[in-house]
Amino acid sequence: MLTKYYATRLERLVNNMANLTKKILNLSLRKNRIRSKISGTTERPRLTVSISNKHVSAQIIDDVKQKTLVASTTVGTKQTGTITEQAAIIGADIAKKAKKAKINAVVFDRNGRLYAGRLSAFAEAARKEGLGF
Repeated sequence: MLTKYYATRLERLVNNMANLTKKILNLSLRKNRIRSKISGTTERPRLTVSISNKHVSAQIIDDVKQKTLVASTTVGTKQTGTITEQAAIIGADIAKKAKKAKINAVVFDRNGRLYAGRLSAFAEAARKEGLGF
């Protein structure tokens, strides 16, 4: 009876890992599909956003020169609030830094994520600060 219990638990773990593998594969396929159509130039660099369960990071990248022009993140800061609020703060911060670097327009790379919730809060805050995309 005990071996049957462990066998069913092991089977569940394998099934869950397979689902996780499928999710990771689908995410990488979406990222590659988006990145094949989007690239940053000197005139319009690429704004890429990475949102995890705890942190929000954003970079403005010139793909021609392969350089990060501006970056902003919540890692190492003492920001409080929900992830959506933190995304809005980072969106406003990256837009301010972009203005200082004389960047007015960017190409938005959503990094395989749906444009909803946290990502839309980030984009709206960046647009309010005057960043065009």
